[in-house]
Amino acid sequence: MASGVQVDDQVKDIINNMKVVKSDADANERIRLVILEIKDGYIKVENIYREKDLSGEDDIFKFFLSLLNKEKCRYLLYDCHFETKESSRKEELVFVMWAPETAPIKSKMQYASSKDSIKKVLTGMVLHFLNKFGRLVKVPWFKLTLNLTFLYSYRNQT
Repeated sequence: MASGVQVDDQVKDIINNMKVVKSDADANERIRLVILEIKDGYIKVENIYREKDLSGEDDIFKFFLSLLNKEKCRYLLYDCHFETKESSRKEELVFVMWAPETAPIKSKMQYASSKDSIKKVLTGMVLHFLNKFGRLVKVPWFKLTLNLTFLYSYRNQT
């Protein structure tokens, strides 16, 4: 199902910047979280959070969840840093489609039908999540490299 919504060039540039981090780049300027909205027929950037913006946050994931409005649909890109059981440090770009139950039906339909437009730009992504009834759930057809059970438990507590 196609909605005719296109991905704005600024969004494409940001995605490429998040995928390829240059070794000489300033770590504080690194993009960690991007909130995207559909506006005027385009998927556009609503807000960008860089490493320096998140330096005062004790729990980045709680901050991430605090940005999810229960009345508005959004797409989010999150540069997730984590350690595996083998103690190796990993970084993955996570795509989230947030469509809460309380959002207007028209908005939920628009975001669902426009998801393919942005997924074409997000080639090489490993983690994808969708919202279902106010919770973040993993999409079953993608193999996930990270156990994110805390997504479910945290969202149920709030």
